[in-house]
Amino acid sequence: MRATRAHRDNRRSHHALTEARVTKDTEGVIHLRHRVSLETGMYRGRKILDVTKKAVAVTAKAEKVSKKK
Repeated sequence: MRATRAHRDNRRSHHALTEARVTKDTEGVIHLRHRVSLETGMYRGRKILDVTKKAVAVTAKAEKVSKKK
């Protein structure tokens, strides 16, 4: 079968990129839809992640790596 311009262009019509869907939560922080806000740790009005605990762990790990060098 021959791949004509019409068939090729019909296939490529679905290749368009769309902008990321973002939303603003109750604190006014913008984040991706259907995902936990990494700044506040909230999802749909509930606290899911303890962001401060994670930040402390990342800082401790960075300090440990810098001491090795």
